[in-house]
Amino acid sequence: MATPAFEEIVEDFEFLEDWEDRYRHVIDLGKAMDPLAEALKVPATKVHGCASQVWLHPQIEAGRFRFDGDSDAMIVRGLIAVLRALYNGLPVAEVPRVDAAAELARLGLNEHLSSQRSNGVRAMVERIRSVAAEEV
Repeated sequence: MATPAFEEIVEDFEFLEDWEDRYRHVIDLGKAMDPLAEALKVPATKVHGCASQVWLHPQIEAGRFRFDGDSDAMIVRGLIAVLRALYNGLPVAEVPRVDAAAELARLGLNEHLSSQRSNGVRAMVERIRSVAAEEV
């Protein structure tokens, strides 16, 4: 059920055999994202359960889910970019049905993220799912 943008990341990861190259690629994905406007970095958009500062700003447009996000940590910005590729553009009703853990496992992220980062990714996914579920 992954989006074409996420499938592209999966293909890139298959090409990058070394985890350090994959890690750099995730960071580059984060660097390529536009920063979240400072006005959107408020308690309502902050994700709790992350080791670093994380903000997600979800939006529903024409029945489709999308979100922007930001973090003070480069690797987390990259993880936000990966999650954006996984979820942005999906019909809002499909968002809660995405098996994020299985999709992210295709990238091998589970094996290479610290437990704190893994908990942060889970917290971001929970926020995404809960926002989408409220709209369905």
